[in-house]
Amino acid sequence: MTRLLAASLLIAVCALSATAWLAVQTTSSVIRKQSGQALTDDVTVYRTLMDYAATHPRWDGVNRTVKELAVRTHRRIALRDLQSPGGRLIADSSPGAAGPNSAEALAVVDPLQTDPALIRDTSADRIYPKALGPFRLPPAERRQLVATAKKGVDCVRDRLQLPVAVTLADVPGGRPRIQISGSGDIQLKASLICQLYRLDAPTPTESAALAHLNQLITGCLQRQGLHTVKLGLDFTPAPPAEDGALGTATQNCIDTSRREQLAPYVAPAARVYVSESSGSAAVSRFDFSAANAARIAGVTALVLVVTTAVTAAVGLRMVRPLRALTDAVRLPGQPYVPLPVAANDEIGRLTTAFNDLSAYRERMEEQRKAMVSDIAHELRTPLTTIRGWLEATQDGMLSAEDEVTASLLEETLLLQHIVDDLQVLAASDAGTLELHLEYVKAGTILEHAATVYGSHGQSAGVALEVCAEGDVWTFADPLRLRQIVGNLISNALRHTPAGGTVSLRSRREGNTVLIEVADTGSGISPDDLPRVFDRFWRAERSRSRQTGGSGLGLAIVRRLVEAHEGEVTVTSIPGTGTTFTLHLPA
Repeated sequence: MTRLLAASLLIAVCALSATAWLAVQTTSSVIRKQSGQALTDDVTVYRTLMDYAATHPRWDGVNRTVKELAVRTHRRIALRDLQSPGGRLIADSSPGAAGPNSAEALAVVDPLQTDPALIRDTSADRIYPKALGPFRLPPAERRQLVATAKKGVDCVRDRLQLPVAVTLADVPGGRPRIQISGSGDIQLKASLICQLYRLDAPTPTESAALAHLNQLITGCLQRQGLHTVKLGLDFTPAPPAEDGALGTATQNCIDTSRREQLAPYVAPAARVYVSESSGSAAVSRFDFSAANAARIAGVTALVLVVTTAVTAAVGLRMVRPLRALTDAVRLPGQPYVPLPVAANDEIGRLTTAFNDLSAYRERMEEQRKAMVSDIAHELRTPLTTIRGWLEATQDGMLSAEDEVTASLLEETLLLQHIVDDLQVLAASDAGTLELHLEYVKAGTILEHAATVYGSHGQSAGVALEVCAEGDVWTFADPLRLRQIVGNLISNALRHTPAGGTVSLRSRREGNTVLIEVADTGSGISPDDLPRVFDRFWRAERSRSRQTGGSGLGLAIVRRLVEAHEGEVTVTSIPGTGTTFTLHLPA
């Protein structure tokens, strides 16, 4: 049940998690994509309009640029003058629609005050790099600089012959620049040999613009009583300040003068508005593409198929062994075949228990059949003898003499012995065998057994020896312990030829008392050792009456020892002898 609930819960969690993950991932992906695209479009609109404003003194022709941007970005774009009252409309990509509102304003387009949030590489003075004004090179001066730069590149490649990369790049305003990879020493060497420093000299146009800029800076600094500075072509003091930095007031004069010089060359500041083409605010919603919708539908269907398949697989896997158990129970008469155990779970343990029970039942059935046959065989001989003597006496062929009476008594005692043994085994199997436990001395038990069976040993020509190591005490039923040792001695005497020895030994090892009955008889083959404690089993397949015994003695020994919470073991070497060892609690 736990496995089924866990599987169902896992399937539900996986299905919900997969659906939620897919929805979140798809939604996040679409939002990121559309947000990124919206940001990219905003930057594109802003840069394009900044490029236009930096190169045009007025907005007169911007309407065409605005419409091209609207088509490219699928947005509505409008420009309003920032300086006129009410914000005069400069350009609008959708002039028939409602006018833009302040909430849709993207930024202020002013080349002299760049928005760093939209253009990350903005300089500290926030002047747009393409706003060059009077510093923009005319075509003739640009061609002359480009020709000089190409000669410098050829010089570096031909004369230096170093593994460096030399490229010619443009900077805003059309001024070329030579870029040389490598260390500073290599660049300095190339600049000196090929006279690359000539490219840094200002052209006449740049000199005039630079002179005008320095004049404006000087006037601003003098009005504030500050030291005058002169800027180079890179708009830094030449020579630079001693401490490497300018004061705030000086830097403000430089920035103000640059804006004053560039103002006539750039378009006036204007506010740009960007919204959806329908007129709603930009990026107010997002749409799933057909691919995303198909992806959600496909994964949902896949989750459904996987869920169904997993559920069916788990159900079939759980039902299959139960069905096999059911089929096995419905066919009790068929030969026993162990069912496969697939896993160590409840069903696996049930299958194992069923296999054990079936095997045990089959063993019990075989033992029952063997027991019935053995009991019939054991009882048939004495009963036949008794019947024969009685019939002969009844017919007058024999008289009731002492010899007949003795024979009948002997056979009756044999029957009584077999019945008593069967009664002991039955009580042991039923768990009703009573033991009267007390502390007994193992050596005393062995000496008593040797005395009782001494005459049997003398008649068989077998010596009985007792060896008790110290005072070994065990907690046992003395009568049952004598019966155990007696059965082992009786078994040893039957299988030990004349001149042999049966040794009785006792000792203690830790919390265990060991009692050994060893003989020098014929021994037991390794194949027969596992069956010596089976009921009615005897090594002599002919079951000759001359060897005596009913085949129950060793079975009784094992049952009685187990009732004492002990263990009996046997070791044997064919042709040398056999040793039975009792392991009893001290």
